[in-house]
Amino acid sequence: MSDLSTRPAASAGTWQLGDLSVNRVGFGAMRLTGGTPFGADGRSDRERSLAVLRRAVELGVNHIDTAAFYFSPTRSANELINRALAPYADDLVISTKVWPARDPSGAWWWAKPEQLRGQVEENLRQLGRDHLDVVNLRLPRSWTTDPVSEHFGALAELREAGLIRHLGVSNVTSAQLAEARSVAPVVCVQNAYSVDAPGAEQKLLRECGELGIAFVPFFAIAGGRREEGAGAAEDEAVLAVAEAHGASPAQIRLAWTLEQGPHVLAIPGTGNPDHLVENVAAGAIRLSDEETALLGSVQGSGG
Repeated sequence: MSDLSTRPAASAGTWQLGDLSVNRVGFGAMRLTGGTPFGADGRSDRERSLAVLRRAVELGVNHIDTAAFYFSPTRSANELINRALAPYADDLVISTKVWPARDPSGAWWWAKPEQLRGQVEENLRQLGRDHLDVVNLRLPRSWTTDPVSEHFGALAELREAGLIRHLGVSNVTSAQLAEARSVAPVVCVQNAYSVDAPGAEQKLLRECGELGIAFVPFFAIAGGRREEGAGAAEDEAVLAVAEAHGASPAQIRLAWTLEQGPHVLAIPGTGNPDHLVENVAAGAIRLSDEETALLGSVQGSGG
């Protein structure tokens, strides 16, 4: 039995996050803690969430995206990852993000540069690690023209101190990426991106490819619905391509995302073991040029 049949997350190939090699199909931990991310219900089955994480690794996932602010009243994504996967495999890369945070009541707040160390240390404690593989500086969505060097510089100091291995940025513009790169190396960019995103967002994706930086889109399945998740309605082009491949619309959205370049990674998240298997299998779907172009015509309709 081939490795791809037992570890299908490798079917889309690999990419380097600095000196760390990851399969291009990864896993996002946001939805492990309950139905609605950051909601007050906190309804999730702990054992099921642990099983999803363990199954993801069995399927070849070696890149997990998380954050200390992924928690509900009863679940913490970082704690679930620690419980399910520690001691961690040598090839497992865990990425997290800082700047936004939530207090115990769930209320959001944004860290000052000098508070970022505390956020990094909280991730270290929850994950049970002595360093973090990748830390992304997640910018506020309204922070479109503001500087990032002060916050990013604080993370660069923590990288020099050995608490962080590699740095990334999230919710950034091209100018902000350039500013961050003037401070310290950037291995990845995490921005919202999907088949129905505005076509202008392709520019930063292509720029990352030219720079050898991973582009790691979130909401690749949910699109403009973001934290709400995928809706019942779906674009006709997505449905047509899905029918042709005997696949789900979510799988086609992921396959299209991966078609955007070898530097593009996928981090779909789910607390459902069946959806996990489907998401990972999407890495093996190969779209024709005609299908890719058809799906490209969806851009701007839902983003």
